[in-house]
Amino acid sequence: MINSGGKIARIFCVIVSGMLLPTLAQSQQASGQNAQQVAEQESRAKDPRSRAKIHTELGALYYQEGNIPVAMEELTIAIYIDPTYAPAYSMRALVHHFLKEPKYAEDNFRDALQHGPDDPEIANNYGWFLCQIGRQKEGMPHFERALRNRLYQTPDRAYLNAGQCAVSMGDLALGEEYLQKAYRLTGGSPIVALRMADLYYRTGRLIEARKEITELARKLEPNAELLWLGVRVERKLEDRETEMRYASQLRRRFPNSKEYQELLKGNYE
Repeated sequence: MINSGGKIARIFCVIVSGMLLPTLAQSQQASGQNAQQVAEQESRAKDPRSRAKIHTELGALYYQEGNIPVAMEELTIAIYIDPTYAPAYSMRALVHHFLKEPKYAEDNFRDALQHGPDDPEIANNYGWFLCQIGRQKEGMPHFERALRNRLYQTPDRAYLNAGQCAVSMGDLALGEEYLQKAYRLTGGSPIVALRMADLYYRTGRLIEARKEITELARKLEPNAELLWLGVRVERKLEDRETEMRYASQLRRRFPNSKEYQELLKGNYE
Protein backbone atom coordinates (compact mmCIF):
# COMPACT_ATOMS: atom_id res chain seq x y z
CA MET A 1 0.00 0.00 0.00
CA ILE A 2 2.87 2.35 0.58
CA ASN A 3 6.31 2.19 -0.91
CA SER A 4 8.02 3.38 2.26
CA GLY A 5 5.63 1.67 4.67
CA GLY A 6 6.46 -2.00 4.47
CA LYS A 7 4.27 -2.93 7.43
CA ILE A 8 1.04 -2.10 5.65
CA ALA A 9 2.15 -3.78 2.44
CA ARG A 10 2.97 -7.00 4.30
CA ILE A 11 -0.35 -6.91 6.13
CA PHE A 12 -2.19 -6.48 2.84
CA CYS A 13 -0.45 -9.56 1.48
CA VAL A 14 -1.72 -11.59 4.44
CA ILE A 15 -5.26 -10.27 4.13
CA VAL A 16 -5.64 -10.86 0.44
CA SER A 17 -3.72 -14.05 0.01
CA GLY A 18 -5.37 -15.54 3.10
CA MET A 19 -4.16 -19.13 2.78
CA LEU A 20 -1.72 -21.54 4.40
CA LEU A 21 -1.28 -19.04 7.25
CA PRO A 22 -0.42 -19.21 10.96
CA THR A 23 -3.26 -19.86 13.39
CA LEU A 24 -5.65 -17.06 14.28
CA ALA A 25 -4.34 -17.02 17.86
CA GLN A 26 -0.79 -16.52 16.60
CA SER A 27 -1.88 -13.73 14.25
CA GLN A 28 -3.83 -11.96 17.02
CA GLN A 29 -0.92 -12.19 19.43
CA ALA A 30 1.49 -10.76 16.86
CA SER A 31 -0.98 -8.03 15.85
CA GLY A 32 -1.54 -7.04 19.46
CA GLN A 33 2.18 -6.68 20.09
CA ASN A 34 2.66 -4.65 16.91
CA ALA A 35 -0.32 -2.46 17.73
CA GLN A 36 1.23 -1.57 21.07
CA GLN A 37 4.53 -0.71 19.38
CA VAL A 38 2.77 1.49 16.82
CA ALA A 39 0.83 3.28 19.55
CA GLU A 40 4.11 4.02 21.36
CA GLN A 41 5.58 5.42 18.14
CA GLU A 42 2.57 7.71 17.71
CA SER A 43 3.22 9.30 21.08
CA ARG A 44 6.67 10.34 19.85
CA ALA A 45 5.62 11.57 16.40
CA LYS A 46 5.06 15.27 15.83
CA ASP A 47 4.36 16.08 12.17
CA PRO A 48 0.92 15.20 10.70
CA ARG A 49 2.27 12.88 7.99
CA SER A 50 4.14 10.71 10.49
CA ARG A 51 1.14 10.56 12.82
CA ALA A 52 -1.19 9.67 9.93
CA LYS A 53 1.18 6.92 8.83
CA ILE A 54 1.26 5.46 12.34
CA HIS A 55 -2.54 5.48 12.68
CA THR A 56 -2.82 3.84 9.26
CA GLU A 57 -0.45 1.08 10.31
CA LEU A 58 -2.41 0.66 13.52
CA GLY A 59 -5.67 0.45 11.57
CA ALA A 60 -4.17 -2.20 9.30
CA LEU A 61 -3.05 -4.24 12.30
CA TYR A 62 -6.50 -4.10 13.90
CA TYR A 63 -8.01 -5.11 10.56
CA GLN A 64 -5.66 -8.07 10.40
CA GLU A 65 -6.84 -9.32 13.78
CA GLY A 66 -10.50 -8.82 12.87
CA ASN A 67 -11.24 -5.78 15.02
CA ILE A 68 -13.02 -3.90 12.24
CA PRO A 69 -14.62 -1.05 14.23
CA VAL A 70 -11.31 -0.03 15.79
CA ALA A 71 -9.53 -0.43 12.45
CA MET A 72 -12.01 1.95 10.84
CA GLU A 73 -11.65 4.41 13.71
CA GLU A 74 -7.86 4.47 13.39
CA LEU A 75 -8.00 4.97 9.62
CA THR A 76 -10.51 7.80 9.99
CA ILE A 77 -8.21 9.43 12.54
CA ALA A 78 -5.31 9.11 10.09
CA ILE A 79 -7.30 10.88 7.38
CA TYR A 80 -8.43 13.58 9.82
CA ILE A 81 -4.81 14.23 10.79
CA ASP A 82 -3.59 14.32 7.18
CA PRO A 83 -6.38 14.45 4.56
CA THR A 84 -3.79 13.99 1.78
CA TYR A 85 -2.28 10.74 3.07
CA ALA A 86 -3.14 8.30 0.27
CA PRO A 87 -2.36 4.96 2.02
CA ALA A 88 -4.98 5.69 4.70
CA TYR A 89 -7.68 5.97 2.03
CA SER A 90 -6.44 2.80 0.35
CA MET A 91 -6.53 0.83 3.59
CA ARG A 92 -9.96 2.20 4.46
CA ALA A 93 -11.15 1.14 1.02
CA LEU A 94 -10.11 -2.43 1.81
CA VAL A 95 -12.06 -2.31 5.07
CA HIS A 96 -15.17 -1.07 3.24
CA HIS A 97 -14.72 -3.86 0.71
CA PHE A 98 -14.54 -6.38 3.56
CA LEU A 99 -17.79 -4.91 4.90
CA LYS A 100 -19.38 -5.39 1.45
CA GLU A 101 -19.71 -1.66 0.88
CA PRO A 102 -18.36 -1.33 -2.67
CA LYS A 103 -19.48 2.26 -3.21
CA TYR A 104 -17.59 3.51 -0.15
CA ALA A 105 -14.64 1.31 -1.06
CA GLU A 106 -14.44 2.79 -4.54
CA ASP A 107 -14.81 6.34 -3.23
CA ASN A 108 -11.85 5.77 -0.93
CA PHE A 109 -9.78 4.20 -3.67
CA ARG A 110 -10.45 7.22 -5.87
CA ASP A 111 -9.29 9.51 -3.06
CA ALA A 112 -6.21 7.34 -2.62
CA LEU A 113 -5.40 7.58 -6.33
CA GLN A 114 -5.97 11.34 -6.29
CA HIS A 115 -3.48 11.86 -3.47
CA GLY A 116 -1.10 9.08 -4.50
CA PRO A 117 -1.29 8.82 -8.31
CA ASP A 118 2.18 7.28 -8.57
CA ASP A 119 1.84 4.79 -5.71
CA PRO A 120 2.07 1.30 -7.28
CA GLU A 121 0.63 -0.49 -4.25
CA ILE A 122 -2.52 1.61 -4.39
CA ALA A 123 -2.85 0.90 -8.12
CA ASN A 124 -2.42 -2.81 -7.42
CA ASN A 125 -5.01 -2.75 -4.63
CA TYR A 126 -7.53 -0.88 -6.74
CA GLY A 127 -7.07 -3.32 -9.61
CA TRP A 128 -7.59 -6.23 -7.21
CA PHE A 129 -10.75 -4.58 -5.83
CA LEU A 130 -12.22 -4.08 -9.30
CA CYS A 131 -11.56 -7.72 -10.16
CA GLN A 132 -13.23 -8.84 -6.95
CA ILE A 133 -16.45 -7.01 -7.82
CA GLY A 134 -16.59 -8.38 -11.36
CA ARG A 135 -15.01 -5.49 -13.24
CA GLN A 136 -11.93 -7.37 -14.39
CA LYS A 137 -11.37 -5.45 -17.64
CA GLU A 138 -11.26 -2.21 -15.69
CA GLY A 139 -8.92 -3.70 -13.13
CA MET A 140 -6.23 -5.06 -15.46
CA PRO A 141 -4.77 -1.66 -16.52
CA HIS A 142 -4.17 -0.79 -12.86
CA PHE A 143 -1.89 -3.81 -12.42
CA GLU A 144 0.07 -2.70 -15.47
CA ARG A 145 0.23 0.78 -14.02
CA ALA A 146 1.76 -0.64 -10.85
CA LEU A 147 4.21 -2.80 -12.77
CA ARG A 148 5.44 0.11 -14.87
CA ASN A 149 6.75 1.77 -11.72
CA ARG A 150 10.41 0.78 -11.50
CA LEU A 151 10.47 1.63 -7.80
CA TYR A 152 7.77 -0.92 -6.99
CA GLN A 153 9.37 -3.21 -4.44
CA THR A 154 6.88 -6.08 -4.63
CA PRO A 155 5.85 -6.55 -8.29
CA ASP A 156 5.13 -10.22 -7.57
CA ARG A 157 1.88 -9.13 -5.89
CA ALA A 158 0.69 -7.28 -8.97
CA TYR A 159 1.68 -10.21 -11.21
CA LEU A 160 -0.22 -12.61 -8.93
CA ASN A 161 -3.33 -10.43 -8.76
CA ALA A 162 -3.24 -9.75 -12.51
CA GLY A 163 -2.92 -13.47 -13.16
CA GLN A 164 -5.90 -14.31 -10.99
CA CYS A 165 -7.90 -11.49 -12.52
CA ALA A 166 -7.16 -12.67 -16.07
CA VAL A 167 -8.11 -16.24 -15.16
CA SER A 168 -11.38 -15.09 -13.58
CA MET A 169 -12.40 -13.38 -16.83
CA GLY A 170 -11.53 -16.47 -18.86
CA ASP A 171 -8.22 -15.40 -20.40
CA LEU A 172 -6.19 -18.40 -19.24
CA ALA A 173 -3.21 -17.70 -21.52
CA LEU A 174 -2.78 -14.18 -20.18
CA GLY A 175 -3.36 -15.44 -16.65
CA GLU A 176 -0.60 -17.99 -17.03
CA GLU A 177 1.79 -15.35 -18.37
CA TYR A 178 1.33 -13.22 -15.26
CA LEU A 179 1.36 -16.16 -12.84
CA GLN A 180 4.57 -17.53 -14.30
CA LYS A 181 6.24 -14.18 -13.65
CA ALA A 182 4.97 -14.17 -10.08
CA TYR A 183 6.16 -17.76 -9.69
CA ARG A 184 9.67 -16.87 -10.81
CA LEU A 185 9.89 -13.77 -8.64
CA THR A 186 8.74 -15.59 -5.49
CA GLY A 187 10.57 -18.85 -6.09
CA GLY A 188 7.26 -20.69 -6.14
CA SER A 189 5.58 -19.26 -3.03
CA PRO A 190 2.60 -21.28 -1.70
CA ILE A 191 -0.08 -18.85 -2.88
CA VAL A 192 1.38 -18.63 -6.38
CA ALA A 193 1.99 -22.38 -6.55
CA LEU A 194 -1.65 -23.04 -5.68
CA ARG A 195 -2.84 -20.63 -8.35
CA MET A 196 -0.57 -22.36 -10.86
CA ALA A 197 -1.92 -25.77 -9.83
CA ASP A 198 -5.46 -24.51 -10.36
CA LEU A 199 -4.51 -23.14 -13.78
CA TYR A 200 -2.92 -26.45 -14.76
CA TYR A 201 -6.13 -28.21 -13.74
CA ARG A 202 -8.27 -25.80 -15.76
CA THR A 203 -6.11 -26.33 -18.85
CA GLY A 204 -5.97 -30.12 -18.53
CA ARG A 205 -2.32 -30.40 -17.47
CA LEU A 206 -3.15 -32.78 -14.67
CA ILE A 207 0.32 -34.19 -14.06
CA GLU A 208 1.71 -30.68 -13.58
CA ALA A 209 -1.20 -29.83 -11.28
CA ARG A 210 -0.57 -32.97 -9.25
CA LYS A 211 3.12 -32.08 -8.90
CA GLU A 212 2.36 -28.63 -7.49
CA ILE A 213 -0.31 -29.98 -5.11
CA THR A 214 1.95 -32.76 -3.85
CA GLU A 215 4.78 -30.33 -3.18
CA LEU A 216 2.50 -27.92 -1.33
CA ALA A 217 0.95 -30.68 0.79
CA ARG A 218 4.42 -31.96 1.65
CA LYS A 219 5.80 -28.59 2.75
CA LEU A 220 2.79 -27.01 4.48
CA GLU A 221 -0.46 -27.82 6.19
CA PRO A 222 -2.99 -27.85 3.32
CA ASN A 223 -6.09 -25.70 3.43
CA ALA A 224 -9.54 -26.61 2.13
CA GLU A 225 -8.91 -25.16 -1.33
CA LEU A 226 -5.77 -27.22 -1.84
CA LEU A 227 -7.43 -30.45 -0.67
CA TRP A 228 -10.47 -29.88 -2.88
CA LEU A 229 -8.25 -29.23 -5.88
CA GLY A 230 -6.37 -32.42 -5.06
CA VAL A 231 -9.64 -34.37 -5.00
CA ARG A 232 -10.62 -33.11 -8.45
CA VAL A 233 -7.19 -33.63 -10.01
CA GLU A 234 -6.89 -37.20 -8.75
CA ARG A 235 -10.46 -37.94 -9.80
CA LYS A 236 -9.63 -37.01 -13.37
CA LEU A 237 -6.42 -39.02 -13.20
CA GLU A 238 -8.52 -41.94 -11.91
CA ASP A 239 -6.35 -42.42 -8.84
CA ARG A 240 -9.17 -43.32 -6.45
CA GLU A 241 -6.91 -44.03 -3.48
CA THR A 242 -5.29 -40.59 -3.53
CA GLU A 243 -8.62 -38.95 -4.30
CA MET A 244 -10.18 -40.54 -1.22
CA ARG A 245 -7.22 -39.53 0.92
CA TYR A 246 -7.68 -35.89 0.00
CA ALA A 247 -11.44 -36.17 0.45
CA SER A 248 -11.01 -37.73 3.88
CA GLN A 249 -8.73 -34.90 4.99
CA LEU A 250 -11.19 -32.33 3.67
CA ARG A 251 -14.06 -33.95 5.55
CA ARG A 252 -12.10 -34.33 8.79
CA ARG A 253 -10.42 -30.94 8.89
CA PHE A 254 -12.79 -28.59 7.06
CA PRO A 255 -16.34 -29.96 7.46
CA ASN A 256 -17.88 -26.48 7.33
CA SER A 257 -15.97 -25.26 4.28
CA LYS A 258 -17.64 -24.45 0.98
CA GLU A 259 -15.23 -26.92 -0.64
CA TYR A 260 -16.53 -29.78 1.47
CA GLN A 261 -20.11 -28.78 0.65
CA GLU A 262 -19.22 -28.99 -3.03
CA LEU A 263 -17.80 -32.47 -2.41
CA LEU A 264 -21.02 -33.57 -0.74
CA LYS A 265 -23.03 -32.28 -3.70
CA GLY A 266 -20.69 -33.94 -6.21
CA ASN A 267 -19.95 -30.60 -7.91
CA TYR A 268 -16.48 -31.49 -9.13
CA GLU A 269 -16.29 -28.85 -11.87
